[in-house]
Amino acid sequence: MSFAGKSVLITGAASGIGLACANAFANLGACVTMVDVNGEGLADKAGELVAQGFSVATVVADIASPEACNVIVSKAVASFGRLDIAINNAGIPTHIGGMFEDFPVAEWRRVIDVNLNGLFYAMRAEVPALKAAGGGAIVNTASVASMVAAKGMAAYVASKHGVAGLTKAAALDLIEHGIRVNAVCPGFVDTGMTAPLKADPAAFEALAATTPIGRMAKAEEIANAIVWLASDASSYAVGQLMALDGGVVLS
Repeated sequence: MSFAGKSVLITGAASGIGLACANAFANLGACVTMVDVNGEGLADKAGELVAQGFSVATVVADIASPEACNVIVSKAVASFGRLDIAINNAGIPTHIGGMFEDFPVAEWRRVIDVNLNGLFYAMRAEVPALKAAGGGAIVNTASVASMVAAKGMAAYVASKHGVAGLTKAAALDLIEHGIRVNAVCPGFVDTGMTAPLKADPAAFEALAATTPIGRMAKAEEIANAIVWLASDASSYAVGQLMALDGGVVLS
């Protein structure tokens, strides 16, 4: 599989699944625009790829801003002449637990602003550039929480259910323009988002054991699926929500 000559935009690229995607696409020949709100982390990880001889551009931005999303796409096109693939991966977690009626309104708004509104803003900015390139692929990072719910996670579950619906709706709107829109739905992934759970090793292992496969995913496993959905190998996949959850939704 090769992405030689392709321009790939990845949000949330300084760590976790986004970074794994940046590494994967770069190693497959793509020109990669890495986006993250963490400027220091982004510069560090992008610098490692540049040192290896890969073509990388960076943008420090918060996707909760529509204007920032326009800048992100403009940078990708200015850097590499076009946009062929967009990986919308940026997202934030919420605290877990507590009474539903006590969930902070400010936190609700921030989670929806990043996980759902931000993804829409990013897609809205990406589509004209993808059309100009003659079509392409969008892969969104949804979640197993796009398919099932969990106690004490109302904001996150709502945001990720929204991502699922947005992916399906956009897929129908855009396929006639040669743009395929799909999503991955990871379960528990061993990334910075789940790192705080390691403060209690026993609880961490118990959580991992709740998955039928008996472990958390590696970020690279999710990235491999994203690469496939962005490639011509998945040319008949439209509006799909690929569950990568170790069997959670089956149990």
